[in-house]
Amino acid sequence: MSTGPHTPPAPTPAQFRAAQDSPEFRELRRTQRSFAFPMTVTFFVWYLLFVILGAFFPQVMAVRLGGNITLGLVLGLLQFVTTFAITFAYVRFSNRVLDPRAAALRERLEREAAGAAPETPEVAL
Repeated sequence: MSTGPHTPPAPTPAQFRAAQDSPEFRELRRTQRSFAFPMTVTFFVWYLLFVILGAFFPQVMAVRLGGNITLGLVLGLLQFVTTFAITFAYVRFSNRVLDPRAAALRERLEREAAGAAPETPEVAL
């Protein structure tokens, strides 16, 4: 597979492993996990609470809040709201914190690959 004039050379497997072992990559993974894991656990607990209330405490879910609107209906709709809120928060966090760090790491890896790649002469057709 040849690289075009605008395609940077691909890093070697050894360069990928070195990048994976770098402090920058470990910090990037730690930062991503410090956001993703607590959010996942929080949402899972919230979802489990909803299921437990529905399964074992239907009288709580049947509490009328007004007209035909019950607590169960509101809590069910809030599941969707929290899903979108978590998605929005993660995208914002990723754009602001993770993406710049990942881009810097990728650029460094591409520079190292370019430095290690053998030069191929341009052929005029």
